[in-house]
Amino acid sequence: MAVEPIPPITLPPIQDPVQEGDWLCQGLQQWLNQEFIPEGINATIAERAAQIFVRQRLEGENDLGSLVIAIVTEMQAFDFRESFFSEFAVANAVSDLILESLGYETCCGQS
Repeated sequence: MAVEPIPPITLPPIQDPVQEGDWLCQGLQQWLNQEFIPEGINATIAERAAQIFVRQRLEGENDLGSLVIAIVTEMQAFDFRESFFSEFAVANAVSDLILESLGYETCCGQS
């Protein structure tokens, strides 16, 4: 059986940066709190990841893969010592939230 690569996912241009950032921040914080235990640092992590995401979108980046790489790269400077998470877990969670909002099943890459 031949494995087909998953095609790139391009988001539509950003329309409302504040709304998109708030949505992502809230969704990510909820995911972080549910994944292990609610911690104060989760709000800071979610805010930082949402800031990176929105800034990249405002700079014209709409490719989801590139957005995930940007979050991983920039979150490497974040101090995760007070958290159960890492920059990779955060970026993957952002990707899952975006994919779910677009109607993709994140387990299988299917729409």
